[in-house]
This record gives sequence, C-alpha cells and structure tokens, in this order.
Amino acid sequence: MFVVSLVGQKGGTGKTTVALGLAVAAAHAGHTVAVIDLDPQATASKWKDRRAEENPAVVSAQASRLKPALDVARSSGADFVIIDSAGRSDDSALAAARAADLILIPTRTSILELETLPAVTDLLRIVGGMVRSFVVLNGLHPSAGSAGIEEARQMIANVYGLANCPAHLCQRSAYTEAMIFGASPQERDPDGKAGQELRKLFQFVSERSTLRTVEQSTLRTVELTG
Repeated sequence: MFVVSLVGQKGGTGKTTVALGLAVAAAHAGHTVAVIDLDPQATASKWKDRRAEENPAVVSAQASRLKPALDVARSSGADFVIIDSAGRSDDSALAAARAADLILIPTRTSILELETLPAVTDLLRIVGGMVRSFVVLNGLHPSAGSAGIEEARQMIANVYGLANCPAHLCQRSAYTEAMIFGASPQERDPDGKAGQELRKLFQFVSERSTLRTVEQSTLRTVELTG
C-alpha cells in the first residue's frame, strides 16, 4: 500500500481537488484506492456522497484516528491511499505528513500562497519528510509557457528548498464543474486537458511507488544476505 498525503498551510490551494483527481486516476489505472478525509469541512466526503462509483472509497476521520483508518485500508486491500489534510495549520497536516510515503504540496504561484511554504518546510522537517515531498504547481494560466513554469519551479527550489513535481495543473473550469457531480475531470471528458494533467500526475506518483517497492526489495535482499 502506497500512501500519498496532500498538505499545505493555507486553504484554497486545491488540495482536495488534486487528491480526488489523483484518486480517480489511480482507480482508472486498475487500482483499489481509498481517500482519507482529515479536513473538518469534509469536502471530499461530501463529494463521495454525490458519487455512484464505489472506487475510490472515501472515509472521514480525525487526525487522531488516522492510524486505524490506514489499518482498515490496508486490510481491505487498498493499493493507494490518498490523505487530504485540512487547509490550515493544525494536527491533521502533521499526521498526514508523518504517515506518507509521498507528500504533495499543491500551491499556486501567488505571493500569498508562496509565503506559506516556509511553514510547510518547518512541518516537513519535524517529520523528516523533506526527501519525499514535492510541490505541485496548481492553478496555472492555461497559456503559461514552459519557460515561465520552469522559472517558478527553480524559484521554489532555490528559495524554499523544495523539490518540484514534473506534473502541473492549470486553472480550468473542468475541475470545479466535476466536483458538483461527484466526478473528476477525466470522467466527464476523458480526452480533456484536465484529465491529461491528472494522468500525468498519477504517472509520477506511480513511478515513486515503484521506486519505493524496488528500494524495499533491495533492502530485504541485503538483510537476508548480510
């Protein structure tokens, strides 16, 4: 089971939208997926209430009950667990980051959101999560050029010391419209650009999952032969 946590220190960065789009992308790739909603606003859980499909499952939980929720997901055969933390500074972000194999930090490029990244890095250092954390640029203008995107990534790396995910998401109405129907963009428009962005994001997550599996296998081999 591979655990991905969406964290941040500000609301409105798109954590829930990214979490649900990623979960659906994983489900479409043939995986059993669970979303654990730690946000008191329960946006992901309400999305599930509007949804007919069983996969991904969505469970609302308090941060103090995250471990039992993960245990249930593991015993139920989940391949991927996506944790959606609250959009403010509280114990849910800390718990989510501590439990994660991979931490994604959605952020737009506005100064108001970028200025919250030092608080995020402080949290990541507490749990030793810097090496498994990646910023996901979100809400970019659809006409944003590759040079401008790369410049933003370099600035985040140089100023805040955070690695960047190679996938990014643009500001598209497909994201907000899909939420209304308990769906994700790739379900409503499989060939749309939003769906393509989410599939690319899941490809990155899948690659990290495979890398972890290889590392664990190598470690077991060393332990057996050591």
